[in-house]
Amino acid sequence: MSRYARSERAALADLMLDVGPDAPTVNTGWVTRDLAAHLVVRERRPDAAAGILLPPLAGYAERVRRRIAAGDWADLVGQVRRPPLWSPVSNPVVDELTNLMEFFIHHEDVRRGGPDWQPRVLPAGLDAALWRRVGPVARLALRRFPATLALRAPGHGQLDAGRGGDRLEVVGAPGELVLFLSGRQRVARVEIDGPPPAAERLRTASLGF
Repeated sequence: MSRYARSERAALADLMLDVGPDAPTVNTGWVTRDLAAHLVVRERRPDAAAGILLPPLAGYAERVRRRIAAGDWADLVGQVRRPPLWSPVSNPVVDELTNLMEFFIHHEDVRRGGPDWQPRVLPAGLDAALWRRVGPVARLALRRFPATLALRAPGHGQLDAGRGGDRLEVVGAPGELVLFLSGRQRVARVEIDGPPPAAERLRTASLGF
Protein backbone atom coordinates (compact mmCIF):
# COMPACT_ATOMS: atom_id res chain seq x y z
CA MET A 1 0.00 0.00 0.00
CA SER A 2 1.20 3.50 -0.72
CA ARG A 3 1.92 6.18 1.78
CA TYR A 4 -1.23 8.22 2.38
CA ALA A 5 -3.82 5.49 1.97
CA ARG A 6 -1.86 3.45 4.49
CA SER A 7 -1.47 6.28 7.00
CA GLU A 8 -5.16 7.26 6.87
CA ARG A 9 -6.19 3.63 7.29
CA ALA A 10 -3.93 3.18 10.31
CA ALA A 11 -5.09 6.44 11.89
CA LEU A 12 -8.74 5.47 11.42
CA ALA A 13 -8.20 2.04 12.97
CA ASP A 14 -6.38 3.58 15.94
CA LEU A 15 -9.15 6.12 16.43
CA MET A 16 -11.87 3.46 16.24
CA LEU A 17 -10.18 1.46 19.00
CA ASP A 18 -9.82 4.63 21.06
CA VAL A 19 -13.46 5.78 20.81
CA GLY A 20 -15.06 2.32 20.83
CA PRO A 21 -17.78 0.63 18.78
CA ASP A 22 -20.67 2.95 19.65
CA ALA A 23 -19.15 6.37 19.00
CA PRO A 24 -21.11 8.73 16.72
CA THR A 25 -20.00 9.40 13.16
CA VAL A 26 -20.91 11.97 10.53
CA ASN A 27 -22.80 9.23 8.67
CA THR A 28 -26.46 9.57 9.64
CA GLY A 29 -27.63 6.60 11.69
CA TRP A 30 -24.21 4.96 11.88
CA VAL A 31 -21.91 4.52 14.84
CA THR A 32 -18.31 3.39 14.47
CA ARG A 33 -19.29 -0.29 14.41
CA ASP A 34 -21.49 0.33 11.38
CA LEU A 35 -18.76 2.24 9.56
CA ALA A 36 -16.15 -0.45 10.26
CA ALA A 37 -18.48 -3.13 8.91
CA HIS A 38 -19.06 -1.06 5.75
CA LEU A 39 -15.32 -0.96 5.14
CA VAL A 40 -14.98 -4.70 5.69
CA VAL A 41 -17.80 -5.42 3.22
CA ARG A 42 -16.22 -3.12 0.64
CA GLU A 43 -12.86 -4.87 0.84
CA ARG A 44 -13.64 -8.47 1.73
CA ARG A 45 -17.10 -9.24 0.38
CA PRO A 46 -17.23 -8.42 -3.34
CA ASP A 47 -20.53 -10.32 -3.59
CA ALA A 48 -22.11 -7.78 -1.23
CA ALA A 49 -19.96 -4.72 -2.03
CA ALA A 50 -21.76 -4.30 -5.35
CA GLY A 51 -24.81 -3.29 -3.35
CA ILE A 52 -23.02 -0.15 -2.17
CA LEU A 53 -23.46 1.23 -5.70
CA LEU A 54 -26.27 -0.86 -7.22
CA PRO A 55 -29.71 -0.27 -5.62
CA PRO A 56 -31.14 -3.71 -6.53
CA LEU A 57 -28.41 -5.33 -4.43
CA ALA A 58 -28.55 -2.86 -1.55
CA GLY A 59 -30.75 -5.04 0.65
CA TYR A 60 -28.38 -7.99 0.45
CA ALA A 61 -25.38 -5.73 1.09
CA GLU A 62 -27.04 -4.28 4.17
CA ARG A 63 -27.86 -7.72 5.59
CA VAL A 64 -24.25 -8.79 5.17
CA ARG A 65 -23.00 -5.56 6.71
CA ARG A 66 -25.24 -5.98 9.76
CA ARG A 67 -24.02 -9.54 10.34
CA ILE A 68 -20.42 -8.38 10.15
CA ALA A 69 -21.12 -5.42 12.45
CA ALA A 70 -22.37 -7.80 15.13
CA GLY A 71 -18.95 -9.46 15.43
CA ASP A 72 -16.16 -8.88 17.93
CA TRP A 73 -15.09 -5.23 17.88
CA ALA A 74 -11.34 -5.76 18.09
CA ASP A 75 -11.49 -8.31 15.29
CA LEU A 76 -13.61 -5.97 13.18
CA VAL A 77 -11.09 -3.13 13.55
CA GLY A 78 -8.28 -5.59 12.83
CA GLN A 79 -9.91 -6.43 9.52
CA VAL A 80 -10.13 -2.73 8.69
CA ARG A 81 -6.46 -2.27 9.58
CA ARG A 82 -5.16 -5.22 7.55
CA PRO A 83 -6.86 -5.55 4.15
CA PRO A 84 -6.43 -8.78 2.17
CA LEU A 85 -3.92 -8.63 -0.68
CA TRP A 86 -6.48 -10.20 -3.03
CA SER A 87 -9.05 -7.44 -2.54
CA PRO A 88 -9.96 -5.73 -5.83
CA VAL A 89 -10.03 -2.35 -4.07
CA SER A 90 -7.12 -2.72 -1.64
CA ASN A 91 -4.34 -4.61 -3.37
CA PRO A 92 -1.01 -2.73 -3.60
CA VAL A 93 -1.49 -1.88 -7.29
CA VAL A 94 -4.67 0.18 -6.82
CA ASP A 95 -4.55 1.10 -3.15
CA GLU A 96 -3.74 4.81 -3.40
CA LEU A 97 -6.23 5.33 -6.21
CA THR A 98 -9.15 3.54 -4.57
CA ASN A 99 -8.49 4.10 -0.87
CA LEU A 100 -6.94 7.49 -0.22
CA MET A 101 -10.23 9.39 -0.33
CA GLU A 102 -12.19 6.49 1.18
CA PHE A 103 -10.07 6.39 4.31
CA PHE A 104 -9.45 10.13 4.56
CA ILE A 105 -13.21 10.77 4.44
CA HIS A 106 -14.12 8.02 6.88
CA HIS A 107 -11.31 9.02 9.25
CA GLU A 108 -12.90 12.47 9.33
CA ASP A 109 -16.36 10.91 9.70
CA VAL A 110 -15.24 9.54 13.06
CA ARG A 111 -13.14 12.58 14.06
CA ARG A 112 -16.00 14.99 13.33
CA GLY A 113 -18.83 12.80 14.57
CA GLY A 114 -18.62 14.09 18.11
CA PRO A 115 -18.19 17.53 19.72
CA ASP A 116 -15.07 19.67 20.05
CA TRP A 117 -13.26 18.52 16.93
CA GLN A 118 -10.88 20.74 14.99
CA PRO A 119 -9.56 20.34 11.42
CA ARG A 120 -6.19 18.64 11.16
CA VAL A 121 -3.12 20.32 9.72
CA LEU A 122 -2.36 17.86 6.92
CA PRO A 123 1.06 17.08 5.47
CA ALA A 124 1.76 19.05 2.29
CA GLY A 125 1.91 15.86 0.25
CA LEU A 126 -1.50 14.71 1.46
CA ASP A 127 -2.98 18.13 0.71
CA ALA A 128 -1.58 17.93 -2.82
CA ALA A 129 -2.87 14.38 -3.32
CA LEU A 130 -6.36 15.38 -2.20
CA TRP A 131 -6.36 18.45 -4.46
CA ARG A 132 -5.64 16.21 -7.46
CA ARG A 133 -8.88 14.40 -6.68
CA VAL A 134 -11.05 17.49 -6.26
CA GLY A 135 -11.54 17.99 -10.02
CA PRO A 136 -12.86 14.51 -10.87
CA VAL A 137 -15.00 14.43 -7.73
CA ALA A 138 -16.43 17.90 -8.42
CA ARG A 139 -17.37 17.04 -11.98
CA LEU A 140 -19.26 13.99 -10.73
CA ALA A 141 -20.84 15.44 -7.59
CA LEU A 142 -21.88 18.73 -9.19
CA ARG A 143 -22.82 17.56 -12.67
CA ARG A 144 -26.51 18.35 -12.10
CA PHE A 145 -26.17 21.31 -9.75
CA PRO A 146 -27.74 24.41 -11.39
CA ALA A 147 -24.89 26.86 -10.91
CA THR A 148 -21.30 27.47 -11.91
CA LEU A 149 -19.01 26.75 -9.01
CA ALA A 150 -15.46 28.02 -8.71
CA LEU A 151 -13.69 25.70 -6.27
CA ARG A 152 -10.55 27.27 -4.86
CA ALA A 153 -7.92 25.85 -2.54
CA PRO A 154 -5.42 28.59 -1.64
CA GLY A 155 -1.93 27.55 -2.63
CA HIS A 156 -3.20 24.76 -4.89
CA GLY A 157 -5.41 26.25 -7.58
CA GLN A 158 -8.96 26.76 -8.78
CA LEU A 159 -11.33 24.84 -11.04
CA ASP A 160 -14.91 25.22 -12.23
CA ALA A 161 -17.74 22.71 -12.04
CA GLY A 162 -21.53 22.64 -12.10
CA ARG A 163 -24.21 22.75 -14.77
CA GLY A 164 -24.15 26.53 -15.26
CA GLY A 165 -26.11 29.45 -13.87
CA ASP A 166 -25.42 31.62 -10.81
CA ARG A 167 -21.73 31.74 -9.99
CA LEU A 168 -20.62 30.60 -6.56
CA GLU A 169 -17.12 30.46 -5.14
CA VAL A 170 -16.29 27.73 -2.65
CA VAL A 171 -12.99 28.20 -0.83
CA GLY A 172 -11.28 25.73 1.45
CA ALA A 173 -8.33 23.44 1.95
CA PRO A 174 -8.25 20.41 -0.38
CA GLY A 175 -9.45 18.03 2.33
CA GLU A 176 -12.33 20.32 3.25
CA LEU A 177 -13.39 20.52 -0.40
CA VAL A 178 -13.29 16.71 -0.65
CA LEU A 179 -15.52 16.43 2.41
CA PHE A 180 -17.90 19.08 1.08
CA LEU A 181 -18.22 17.37 -2.30
CA SER A 182 -18.81 13.99 -0.68
CA GLY A 183 -22.02 15.27 0.88
CA ARG A 184 -20.58 16.30 4.24
CA GLN A 185 -21.30 20.01 3.86
CA ARG A 186 -22.35 20.47 7.47
CA VAL A 187 -18.90 19.54 8.81
CA ALA A 188 -16.69 20.86 5.99
CA ARG A 189 -14.87 24.09 6.79
CA VAL A 190 -15.37 26.04 3.57
CA GLU A 191 -16.50 29.54 2.69
CA ILE A 192 -19.21 30.05 0.06
CA ASP A 193 -19.56 33.37 -1.72
CA GLY A 194 -22.40 34.14 -4.13
CA PRO A 195 -26.17 34.70 -4.30
CA PRO A 196 -27.63 33.58 -0.94
CA PRO A 197 -30.41 31.36 -2.40
CA ALA A 198 -27.93 29.45 -4.56
CA ALA A 199 -25.46 29.19 -1.68
CA GLU A 200 -28.15 27.74 0.59
CA ARG A 201 -29.15 25.20 -2.07
CA LEU A 202 -25.54 24.12 -2.28
CA ARG A 203 -25.19 23.76 1.48
CA THR A 204 -28.20 21.42 1.61
CA ALA A 205 -27.84 19.65 -1.76
CA SER A 206 -27.52 15.88 -1.92
CA LEU A 207 -23.94 15.64 -3.13
CA GLY A 208 -21.68 12.61 -3.27
CA PHE A 209 -20.15 10.27 -5.79
